Amino acid sequence: MTIERTHFSEPTLALGGQGTAGDYFALLKPRVMSLVIFTAIVGLFAAPGYIHPWLGFITILCIALGAGASGALNMWYDADIDAVMKRTQQRPIPSGAIQPGEALGFGLTLAVASVIMFGLFVNWQAAALLAFTIFFYVVIYSMVLKRWTAQNIVIGGAAGAFPPMISWVAVTHQVDLGSISLFLLIFMWTPPHFWALALFREGDYEKAGVPMLPNVVGRPETRKQILIYSLLLVPTVALPCFTGTAGLLYAVGAGLLTSLFLKHAFDVYRLADGPAGDKACKKLFGFSIFWLFAVFALILIERIAQLPAFGNIFQ
Repeated sequence: MTIERTHFSEPTLALGGQGTAGDYFALLKPRVMSLVIFTAIVGLFAAPGYIHPWLGFITILCIALGAGASGALNMWYDADIDAVMKRTQQRPIPSGAIQPGEALGFGLTLAVASVIMFGLFVNWQAAALLAFTIFFYVVIYSMVLKRWTAQNIVIGGAAGAFPPMISWVAVTHQVDLGSISLFLLIFMWTPPHFWALALFREGDYEKAGVPMLPNVVGRPETRKQILIYSLLLVPTVALPCFTGTAGLLYAVGAGLLTSLFLKHAFDVYRLADGPAGDKACKKLFGFSIFWLFAVFALILIERIAQLPAFGNIFQ
């Protein structure tokens, strides 16, 4: 399934160019950026080796700027979709606060600046991975997958899974099994997270012509796929333990959190369409956000506890 881009009316375009600092900040997708920053911080602490605190700060700053650039470029390209969908109509471009060209220039500037600064101050391996992540999200996901296939979230989810790997490479200069285990946590989490949203926002996506799974294969099959991917989280969540990236605290906490995730996914699967089914989808969507933050927080707590300054506290 493919969809074509539409054009804004002249009155909407005419309102552009009056964007405030808040409007430009909204272009960065701050909610998404907060998750990117947090998982990148965890990758920085979890990576074996040492990075100077100043370089660590620059690493997180560049990843945040790269994520913001991706958000701005995504909003530029998806402005036609955002203007149709109820939950995105008030974004800066469809609302008329910022013109598409302004968003494009803003996004490109941030993208180039983040990659160059990352390469010059930290290392070019991590900078190259950041550049690829921006390209993947904007071109592969936004311009191709999102409008072409119901598997858009499955494949496109890789873009959101790269941040902890990027910060890991900033420390180690290489991709290894530990960084891959963090990548897979986010990658396997993405489909059930977004499909839960797609189930109770199905009308929005259908109106915009976005081929999300419920609109293409139907709601029953989508619920089934949510359960399958949630079950796949069980071996995935164990990987950081086997790679030495996480320890006992993580194993116990992540195990309990994943059990609750599976309960919510099973509720989505067994409850038919209607108020109860929509409520289950909303619960899974909300809990999935908490799950990802909590699982990564467990890794961060373990790593901080291992730092020399905290060693005596836990002895």
